Amino acid sequence: MNRTEILQRMRAARPIIAPSMLKCDFGNLAHEVERLTAAKAKVLHWDVMDGHFVPNLSYGPMVIEKVRPLTDMVFDAHLMISDPDHYLDEYLKAGCDVISFHLEAVPQPTALLRRIREAGRVAGLVLNPKTPLSDVAPFVGEIDLLLLMSVQAGFGGQSFIPASVERLRQARQMISDDTILSVDGGIGLKTIAACAQAGTDLFVVGSAIFDQSDYAVAVEELTRLAS
Repeated sequence: MNRTEILQRMRAARPIIAPSMLKCDFGNLAHEVERLTAAKAKVLHWDVMDGHFVPNLSYGPMVIEKVRPLTDMVFDAHLMISDPDHYLDEYLKAGCDVISFHLEAVPQPTALLRRIREAGRVAGLVLNPKTPLSDVAPFVGEIDLLLLMSVQAGFGGQSFIPASVERLRQARQMISDDTILSVDGGIGLKTIAACAQAGTDLFVVGSAIFDQSDYAVAVEELTRLAS
């Protein structure tokens, strides 16, 4: 798929429940992908952590590349790394459809956003909770997706920050209707509806899917609440 096709597919799928692969069973990775496919998930969210920009380590492009042939779901890579420009080609090669990086890591992101778009992929910027929304304003014309963290990036299982709802509402007003607004952190049955009402399109979900015995029921219920 090229960038236009990826965006069309994502927009048509809204509201999008994107399982966070950080929470999956890595000992049964192929089976997890089968279960998520059966649950009709449209996007897989890959949290990439380098132990430097954030204190934890996760996986890299080799893991993503091995999973790519197993599914035609959109691969949404969230690069929590210090030097995304240096590693971009590896994530392109791995088959990531959406590549997002932190404004805190790249304060002048225009060139990298354009590199991603020119490679035929969807370009996203990510903001941590304490970064002012005004910091992203100069770059809204360069992004296809804006991801707001509703917890501090780098740790799974944190509690949702309630002020994120108003922040999402303000972000929705800043960006175009075509730009996908995404939220990540503490998203579950109690928080997803408020985020949806604020204008969010894509919801990154970890425990609220992977801690359930039936992924399909979890995805269906989250989708209903986000609609």
